[in-house]
Amino acid sequence: MNEQSGKTHWLIPDGYMSNTTKGDFVSHEAVCVLNLSGETAHISLTLYFEDRAPMRGFHTTCEHERTHHIRLDKLKNDAGESIPRCVPYAVAVESDRPIVVQASRLDVSQPEYALMTTIAY
Repeated sequence: MNEQSGKTHWLIPDGYMSNTTKGDFVSHEAVCVLNLSGETAHISLTLYFEDRAPMRGFHTTCEHERTHHIRLDKLKNDAGESIPRCVPYAVAVESDRPIVVQASRLDVSQPEYALMTTIAY
């Protein structure tokens, strides 16, 4: 695999986590990362909203030749803040190494659960 696979800046314009839980299933979103860069990737996430200031200070890492599924419902920023539920947002993912980013959503708010996934831009 080409060690330059991926990019250092990714955008996910459609973010939304409902507050629905059914049994063991919790509605959530994930930023799925693949790192083939040759070194550990240091990753920062910034959230953008329709009617409020951006949320910054979300950080994580992904080792070389590893994946990291960043569950956004469990993520906290440097100030200890969680991503709000039932509020639309967008995510900018920045890394110091080229990575590949995929966005996933599990929505359990309907009788038939919905799973959506797409490669970020």
